[in-house]
Formats: sequence, structure tokens, C-alpha cells
Amino acid sequence: MSTAPSRRDYSLIGRDAKLAVETGLSAAEWYHTDVPRKQMKELMQRSDGPAIRDTAIWFAALIVSGAGGAWFWGSWWCVPFFFVYGVLYGSSTDSRWHECGHGTAFRTQWMNDAVYQIACFMIMRNPVTWRWSHTRHHTDTVIVGRDPEISVMRPPDLVRAMLGFAGVLDAWHAMSDMLRNAAGTVSAAEKTFIPEQEQPKAIRVARIWTAIYAATVGLALYTGSFLPLMLVGLPRLYGAWHHVMVGLLQHGGLADNVTDHRLNSRTVYM
Repeated sequence: MSTAPSRRDYSLIGRDAKLAVETGLSAAEWYHTDVPRKQMKELMQRSDGPAIRDTAIWFAALIVSGAGGAWFWGSWWCVPFFFVYGVLYGSSTDSRWHECGHGTAFRTQWMNDAVYQIACFMIMRNPVTWRWSHTRHHTDTVIVGRDPEISVMRPPDLVRAMLGFAGVLDAWHAMSDMLRNAAGTVSAAEKTFIPEQEQPKAIRVARIWTAIYAATVGLALYTGSFLPLMLVGLPRLYGAWHHVMVGLLQHGGLADNVTDHRLNSRTVYM
């Protein structure tokens, strides 16, 4: 008689995390195709020009769409402007934090760092936490109990997947983590991948962000208008659908997910 398999434990401090280490899945040496050094250097050439151009266009589009939404606030004419603004704020930042975090968007590192910080704020991902989270993700890609960035778990939770298109769960967890970090607490799971000397930086960022969001809420209450929140914070909800859609398409298959991340391939800088 066969027994039903036990449910996977995706916690970073749970049963499957320990099992991954014991069985050698964690930090394993996977097969990779050798690429000649000369060819690899050619493939890894970077330049500031295209990224500066694209970033200038991005900021200009954010300013125009945000200003248009504010100008027409209170009428239906604001909807198309906020539709564009939301996607630029809540979705296009997903590729920006990723590429700038890897240092592949710009050749000049401080430019990568600057856009990384801005994009992380917009998509509500602590830049310190996610830098180390993503390092673990590439080390133990889709290893249950080790990879903190598995987007689709098995068996799939369809309700969770649908809520993702509105950014509800992501934003809720992001705000909860931000407030917890701002209070000076780093979770047990975060401690498994954030080096101890980096944890105070995560706390400092969370406190700065908390102050920004508090000021935005205060301004909304003072003016009696949702407009400040439509420009800061809420776009992470109403503009999340696009990055969730392309993310699910990119990582829909386990084999594609592993192949993409083992090769550390460069993604589109949208």
C-alpha cells in the first residue's frame, strides 16, 4: 500500500530546509555548460548609455503619467494616467531591482545602486534583505526550504496566485516585514540568509521607509484626499498585475526556472 507524500514545508527554518542540507541539495554543484572565457567576456560587456536613456524615459513617463493623474484627479480622465503610472511604478520596477541588483543594467556601479534603491522602494522589497535573499535564490534555486523566492508552490494555491495580480499578499507581507524590521526585529528566516553585519542596514532602511509612508498617510489625512497614496504606495497594488503576469510566464515551468537561474541569464530591462 502506497502512502500519500507529505506536504512540502517551504519555510526556511522548517523540516525541508534541514533535509535539503542533509541530502546535499543545498549549495550543490550543478552541471553547467562551459563557455570560453573570451566569449563570456564579450557577452558580459556593459555600457551606461542604453541604461541611462531607458531610465530617463522611465522617469519622464512616471512624471507625465503621475502629473496627469493628479491634474485630472476627481474625474474619469485620471484613470488612463494612473493605469500607466501604476504599471511603471508597481511592475516595471521588478526588472529594475533585479538587473541593477546584479549590476547588469549600467556599467557604473553607483548608477546601478541608485536605481536599485529606488526600484526596491517602489516594489516594496527591502534592498538589503532582497540582495541577500536573491543571492540565496541563485545558490539554491527552487530548493524547497532553502529558496526564499519560490513564486509558485506545489500544490498550487490558485487563490494566492489570483491575489498576486492585485499585489495584496505581497504588499501585506512587505509592510509587515517593514514594520517588524523598523522595530528592530529580524526574523529567524531572514537570519538564515542575511549576514549578521548586514542586519542593522535592513533595519535602518525599514525605518526610513516607515517614515516616508507615515508622511504620505499624514499628507493624505491632512488634505482629505487619497491622491498622495495613489502616487506613493497604492501603485504597488493597482500596478502589480503586469510583473506578476510576465513573472508567471517566465517561471511557469520548473525546468525553465532552473535553467534560467543556473545560467544567471540577463533579463529584459523593461
